[in-house]
Amino acid sequence: MNLSTSEKERYTRQLIINGWGEDGQLALKRSTVFIAGAGGLGSPVAVYLAAAGVGTLRICDNGALELSNLNRQILYRDTDIGKNKVMAAEQTIKSVNPEVTVEPVTDMIKHDTAASIVGQPDIIVDCLDNFEARHVLNDYAVQASIPFVHAGIHGLSGQVAFFYPPETPCLNCVFPGTVPQQVSPVAGVTPAIIGSIEAAETLKWLLGIGVTLKNKLLIWDGETMDFQKIEIKKNPHCSVCSRQ
Repeated sequence: MNLSTSEKERYTRQLIINGWGEDGQLALKRSTVFIAGAGGLGSPVAVYLAAAGVGTLRICDNGALELSNLNRQILYRDTDIGKNKVMAAEQTIKSVNPEVTVEPVTDMIKHDTAASIVGQPDIIVDCLDNFEARHVLNDYAVQASIPFVHAGIHGLSGQVAFFYPPETPCLNCVFPGTVPQQVSPVAGVTPAIIGSIEAAETLKWLLGIGVTLKNKLLIWDGETMDFQKIEIKKNPHCSVCSRQ
């Protein structure tokens, strides 16, 4: 596998980043990323990973686009209302970078379907809006030894973490249990910022550059424009990863 002349031109500005180069770009081209959710967080994650040249994006979402989604879900346009999200997302992503392969998945993420839906990607990116499905993904990520980038948003705030047991805790160590799903306030800029951080964590992992958020929870408060990192630790009695 080599980079074409057009790919070298497309990625010129990132190829000169220290530690990136053509070898890094080829690593991205060979990579598969599973994106769980094609909404507010999934939109910037998918767009920036596609623009960066990640070879395959497997995107899972079983929802249809609604008008109320458009304040934050930048993968879509008014004309996409009523369409299946991942099918509409595929068209947008291919318009951003036709070199990228998009694998749309419309099944629900459940314990008995996770293996067939997720497969064996290089990394999983959590762009979901509920902890029930997040825990299903976390369970599978731990079982299959796949790194897992988590994010959550609310209003003008958000959080990001990088889970990869046994090097780190898992999602269940830090956020055990679930909470009732409800409609949460969110400004469009919030998933744009938090999703971009998820994309950055994903790219760093795939390229092997920089330092990820292992063992840290990054919290952003948009009202005060403060970032803080909190140390997180493995729960030795975690029902999911304690045997890792």
